[in-house]
Amino acid sequence: MKEIILIKIGEIVLKGLNRKNFEDKLIKNIKRKISPLGEFEIKNQQSTITLIPKNDDIDFDDVCYKISKIFGIAAFSRAAICEKEMSTIKETAREYLYKRLKTSKTFKVESKRSDKKFSLKSPQISADVGEYILEKFNNLTVDVHNPDIIITVEIRDSFAYIRGESLPGAGGIPVGTGGKAAVLISGGIDSPVASFMIAKRGVDLVAIHFASPPYTSPRAEEKVKLLIEKVSSFANRIELIIVPFTKIQEEIKRGCPDELFTIIMRRFMMRISEVIAKNHQCFALITGESLGQVASQTIEAIACTDPATSMPVFRPLIGMDKDEIVLISRKIETFDISILPYEDCCTVFTPKHPKTKPVLSAVVEAESKLSLEGLINDAILNIKSQIIYG
Repeated sequence: MKEIILIKIGEIVLKGLNRKNFEDKLIKNIKRKISPLGEFEIKNQQSTITLIPKNDDIDFDDVCYKISKIFGIAAFSRAAICEKEMSTIKETAREYLYKRLKTSKTFKVESKRSDKKFSLKSPQISADVGEYILEKFNNLTVDVHNPDIIITVEIRDSFAYIRGESLPGAGGIPVGTGGKAAVLISGGIDSPVASFMIAKRGVDLVAIHFASPPYTSPRAEEKVKLLIEKVSSFANRIELIIVPFTKIQEEIKRGCPDELFTIIMRRFMMRISEVIAKNHQCFALITGESLGQVASQTIEAIACTDPATSMPVFRPLIGMDKDEIVLISRKIETFDISILPYEDCCTVFTPKHPKTKPVLSAVVEAESKLSLEGLINDAILNIKSQIIYG
């Protein structure tokens, strides 16, 4: 019995004349993800991508795990392929789904007949397969509303496919179809989730992390690398750029009002990130800000931060509360890494009473005492980078 994987595409079907470009990118992303696991023939027809293994030692659990993390996929399932002959279809259903059928109490059969030349229509296919299954499994009864297992029979041009339940895909659209952006990544809970959310919209990412040794430890950088690995398992490879930020923070601390420290620090981050983003052909900056979560994320504070850059700044989490963000962080397996006790630069020199309603003119006046261009150029000259694979 030959086993395959059926992949249902998601919102790509709504892309009209651009649909093929999205499908081609999705197939390319699938190939990249599963190529280390073996050789596959990949077919694309009728809104379904079929993965057919070319050798017999494929670990389907590993393949399904990889498939579950590819944006652009609505659902997928393992399936058995057989000849389009009813006796073969019925026996294949019994054999392929034996373990699930043996341990279930109720079932139903759903049929889809893409090949309209097939002798039986969908209701009759379902009835015949259902009758056969009832004969073979005394533990089962039919439940068309809430069955323990659904047997799906698909009659296509060349073969029949028998499968059990579909598994949810990652949704979204294929990475590489939505442009490229630079995400400001800390070691906290929010920014990895923001990275995941924007990658889900097809965006290739460059990650920028600000480090302040000796105030932050090498372990803080390793923590960020682990977070990027988790995000990259959903996205394509991600270049991680580490920016030395100690001198800038010390200069802000020495020369600016304490209550404006965080706002001015973030404006420096925006300026530096914009330079790096442009050098990497990015068209937007991404942050993990959630409105009102901390002092630097009030409307007034954000209004003072954004003028530091001419680039669009996207904030995927802006309307989410912490519980919603944590829920996603657990889903993408970043939460346990984010709460490791290795602090990032945002915790360095944090003022006791930060300004929650800063005025832009006052912030600009305070910044004027600093050598903005010199500090930014010095930081950019000393960045280091590496490619992270998930």
